[in-house]
Amino acid sequence: MLEINVTGQKRSDLGKKASKLVRKEGLIPCNLYGEKRGENGLPEAVAFTCPMSELRKLVYTPNIYMVNINLDGEVKNAIIKELQFHPTTDALLHVDFYEVNEEKPIVMGVPVRLNGLAQGVRDGGRLSLIVRKVNVRAKYTDIPEVLDIDVTNLTIGKSIKVGDLQFEGLEMVTSKEVVVCTIKATRKSNAAAQANDDEQAAE
Repeated sequence: MLEINVTGQKRSDLGKKASKLVRKEGLIPCNLYGEKRGENGLPEAVAFTCPMSELRKLVYTPNIYMVNINLDGEVKNAIIKELQFHPTTDALLHVDFYEVNEEKPIVMGVPVRLNGLAQGVRDGGRLSLIVRKVNVRAKYTDIPEVLDIDVTNLTIGKSIKVGDLQFEGLEMVTSKEVVVCTIKATRKSNAAAQANDDEQAAE
């Protein structure tokens, strides 16, 4: 998995008004959740701010990253847990991170990459990618940057589902019935199929 470094500064002044002020300074309010839990049994969060200039390359990308957060001199390894955007401007408002370690498995959405020229495309069909990410469970050190899927033998009308995928060291969390990609018929492929049927009938 790709790695990226960001710097954070802990904050104690919380609330909407305080968050609004830090955003005006080009900072984004963030929380880092770990295994530590409070008296109510809920995970405790460390509140901090991070420059938008550093978060931009992490948030606005199709890639997934292990985030090394330098929090007041102490480095924490984390992944993005949740992003909050403004409902009308799409401006980034808040980021929740989840602290990870090399021993505990995590669930993460991994981008899908289709490889090869599908037989169905050669026959005039159209290859459609239905889901761009598949959720997997593994130690973060075992999670790849992308899930490479070979579509060479995929024919018109056929699909690849999550249940068809197997990657060493990864457990698929997304439902097995979810369609990842499929080959759809087109006018061109239908015409070719009809011509083939007519030719066979003539013989």
